Amino acid sequence: MNMKFIGYDIGSSSIKASIVDAKGKLIAHTKHPNNEMPIDSPEPGWAEQNPEYWWKIFCTVTQKILTENKINPNDIQGIGISYQMHGLVLVGEDKMPLRPSIIWCDSRAVSVGEEGFNAIGEEKCMKEVLNSPGNFTVSKLKWVKENEPEIYDKVWKFMLPGDYIALKLTSEATTTITGLSEGVFWDFEKSQVSETIMNQFGIDSQLVSDVVENFKIQCKVSAKGAEESGLARDIPIYYRAGDQPNNALSLNVMNPGEIAATGGTSGVVYGITDNIISKEPVRINNFAHINHTNENPRIGKMLCINGAGIQYSWLRHQVAQGKESYYDLNLISSQIPIGSDDLLIFPFGNGAERMLNNKDIGSSIHNLNFNRHKSEHLYRAGLEGIAYSFVYGMDILMNDGLQKGIIKAGGDNLFRSPMFAETIATLQNVEIQIIDTTGSTGAARAAAMGAGAFNSIGEILMDKDIITTYHPHNENKSHYEESYNKWRDKLNQILNN
Repeated sequence: MNMKFIGYDIGSSSIKASIVDAKGKLIAHTKHPNNEMPIDSPEPGWAEQNPEYWWKIFCTVTQKILTENKINPNDIQGIGISYQMHGLVLVGEDKMPLRPSIIWCDSRAVSVGEEGFNAIGEEKCMKEVLNSPGNFTVSKLKWVKENEPEIYDKVWKFMLPGDYIALKLTSEATTTITGLSEGVFWDFEKSQVSETIMNQFGIDSQLVSDVVENFKIQCKVSAKGAEESGLARDIPIYYRAGDQPNNALSLNVMNPGEIAATGGTSGVVYGITDNIISKEPVRINNFAHINHTNENPRIGKMLCINGAGIQYSWLRHQVAQGKESYYDLNLISSQIPIGSDDLLIFPFGNGAERMLNNKDIGSSIHNLNFNRHKSEHLYRAGLEGIAYSFVYGMDILMNDGLQKGIIKAGGDNLFRSPMFAETIATLQNVEIQIIDTTGSTGAARAAAMGAGAFNSIGEILMDKDIITTYHPHNENKSHYEESYNKWRDKLNQILNN
């Protein structure tokens, strides 16, 4: 039998699938739909999607990748699932959704989380669950209980998006420690679902799915799941994780001192530590990494910047009028000197920023001179502003105990810009490796790892997978530092107004 493994990335814009062989080599990749999946917003600040629509797209992308690549479903020996984090799916006893999923970017439950945090107290929250409940899954669940009691009373299980896809495939309700920690349900002191959280938010522990481990058989595809998806019956699910922990796995970021970064619509820095302590209840988050155990703690410290690539996209479409590609903008901006002739841009125009203590300061441009600055200055200052946001956030992570090490990023985002990556590398004095991988490929490789095909992702991420490496530009470091200090001082001024 020609053993193969399939991995999925369940995003809010599309669902991607990858198939690897028993050596972890990518042999097929696809996504669906080509246009972004719709997000409904019944009220300002709300964001919802229909979980059944995810399942429909999941089945379509599965059949597409198998058919187009002439792969026999019986050759698939394991499944890995990556998914959009922090979403809430509620299912009844018939295992069907009771309402649309409240997804990651929905902000309706902010006040619910703040109220719970204040009632429990910062010290107890940080000691037990390592986070403020914030706007995470537990707060969204409490919001439903308070505002839609007729729906809450019918709930059989609450789930994260990846748990729901696993349910549809297997008819079994399961979840992971990683997932429960990202929803702020997991007590790291007692290694169980947090009684403090459940009692404060009034949630019955019977609503929690069975906890399963990663890299082991979690559940198997049912007859119904096989019929609808196109996969074969009894294929095991070996692995499940939110998109950022999975991105870290895809880049072989598994141990203390290793750091993964993503520069997409939002920006994320995700570093691993073995220290179950945090002094930052609001600005960063701490989750159980995919290889976390009591004996060998692995905590993913995550910092998210809402306004990142979305600003560069705005500049491309509104200033360049869509006439230039991102590659062209990168070339144009690189012709402008470091510091963009004192032009400063702040990218925080995509909602409240946790790293700024949940302040929503918007995006802004400073020191614009109509006689000196041209559109290319805007492109450079825009990229610099996003890079400086990463540096600012990484300083927060380092002050909270994250060790500085090589930063690894995928090759399909802002890190394609040498200027962007070199700015971060120089200011942080670190090496940045750009690696050729994707979330769905990482999930497929994790499934193969769970089946015993190999022992670690590091065994298959060879030098050939490193697209390029950026090093600090020490000869220009003083210029980078001067520009960054001006940007940081102006940011502090804005925050203090």
